[in-house]
Amino acid sequence: MSELVTGDAVVLGLRPARLPSRALALAIDLVVVGTVFGLVALGLAVAGGSLDDAAWAAVSVATFLLVPVGGPIAVETLSHGRSLGKLACGLRVVRDDGGPIRFRHALVRGGMGVVEILMTLGVVAVVASLVSARGRRLGDVFAGTLVVRERVPAGRSGAVPPPPPWLIGRFAGLDLSAVPDDLWLSVRQYLTRMHQLDPAVGRAMSQQLGGEVAARTGVPAPVGVPAAAYLAAVVHERQVRDARTAWHTAHPEAIRGSAGTSPVGAAGGAPGPVARGVDGATRPGSGAAGGSRKSSATGFVPPV
Repeated sequence: MSELVTGDAVVLGLRPARLPSRALALAIDLVVVGTVFGLVALGLAVAGGSLDDAAWAAVSVATFLLVPVGGPIAVETLSHGRSLGKLACGLRVVRDDGGPIRFRHALVRGGMGVVEILMTLGVVAVVASLVSARGRRLGDVFAGTLVVRERVPAGRSGAVPPPPPWLIGRFAGLDLSAVPDDLWLSVRQYLTRMHQLDPAVGRAMSQQLGGEVAARTGVPAPVGVPAAAYLAAVVHERQVRDARTAWHTAHPEAIRGSAGTSPVGAAGGAPGPVARGVDGATRPGSGAAGGSRKSSATGFVPPV
């Protein structure tokens, strides 16, 4: 599923940043830019005390263009949409198609920012963000960009969330051989990022991926089970099988050792010992016939 992650590793369907978080990021950026501009202006005042009025005016204009205007443009271009304020607030500027911005996007946003942020004290930017359905200011509209929430919530990154307990083992007999690797990758990417997605986008992706998995396995999601829970249960089943295969591959001696003592399914196997309690009663499942899977060689219980 190519629309989940672009070639530039930008996740699509992220929630647009709202006005409070954008305002906080902008405030941080303005503090940083104002501090740098003040230091540069102070240095120029000390070093250029002998300049005449015309030269001082030219230096002042150049300093304004380089620091408050050119600085943010350069930072957004080099960081692909992450200024210091946006980095602190977990935001990022992306193109409308989800890709990273280029210099022209940052230039348009910076140029419009002079008018709607600096010259109007942010009034125009606030009004435009409130009117826009996705919280875009005029610079974003003209540049074709969008500020999105990028930060991953703690505990929701990198690991596939477990399925509901009542779905674990539900698909133990499912044939997963027809599911290609690229579809598994798309499902894992969706599950690890589904809490970042816009709810409508997330539902559409889960239904599409669930339909593709059901078409390959021949078993659709049970009635009333959300597509995301179905995908999580199927991925969990594959992980269980992969873990079982990996253990059997890493411990072949344990498999051979246990095969010689199994009373069922092993050729010529003799019944295993039966454990008795202090009252002399037998305890089912204590011996090899009872399903104990502990390896005498390693003491490890293999996954079943």
